[in-house]
Amino acid sequence: ILANLPMGIPAAASFKRYHMEHHKFQGEDVVDVDIPTEWEGWFFHSTPRKVLWCLLQPLFYSLRPLAVNPKEPTRWEFINIACIIAFDLSIVYVWGVRELLYLVIGTLFGMGLHPVAGHFIAEHYVMHEGQETFSYYGPLNWLTFNVGYHNEHHDFANISGKHLPDVRRIAPEYYDAIPHYHSWIKVIYDYIVDDGISPYSRTKRVTMETKEIDALRARGGLVK
Repeated sequence: ILANLPMGIPAAASFKRYHMEHHKFQGEDVVDVDIPTEWEGWFFHSTPRKVLWCLLQPLFYSLRPLAVNPKEPTRWEFINIACIIAFDLSIVYVWGVRELLYLVIGTLFGMGLHPVAGHFIAEHYVMHEGQETFSYYGPLNWLTFNVGYHNEHHDFANISGKHLPDVRRIAPEYYDAIPHYHSWIKVIYDYIVDDGISPYSRTKRVTMETKEIDALRARGGLVK
């Protein structure tokens, strides 16, 4: 929640709940809300529309879970919201509305058509057949707490971002030989101009029965 404050928008508590399920049920229809909806794949298929999709990515990233796999809010969501409101009001009180807008708009632009936002596409969009998770080993890892080391992150989710490069160093034979990226800008460019890549370019699976999904929902997901 502390790291969430400068965003100006509450996200931390809900993100944790959905992200844990993304790790355990990667690609699972309905459960993994990182998978774009059918409508996104149908509509955002041309180059101009994919540019629009990139610009609107913060909207889809935040609203898709509410549409696909809604959850009852927990006390941590309410605490998260209260902390953000208090922080935002303090920013307005001390500096003004313009300064708060700077934080919020910066968050939205940073998650949209922005070099760092390339990680949203690079992580799981299938640009090389036979592989559904990709790492990025470029310099922007220095600014993003090594979020680019995504295969390493999925293999060892409890290891902090600080030590993910160590995982690659210890076992290079498992990471260096598979497709990976060195430029998030190129990932965004390829995604937009390649007619063979769209929001449909994800590995999607159906392995859980409806009653299992309902049971998961009933207990509030993996993290309450």
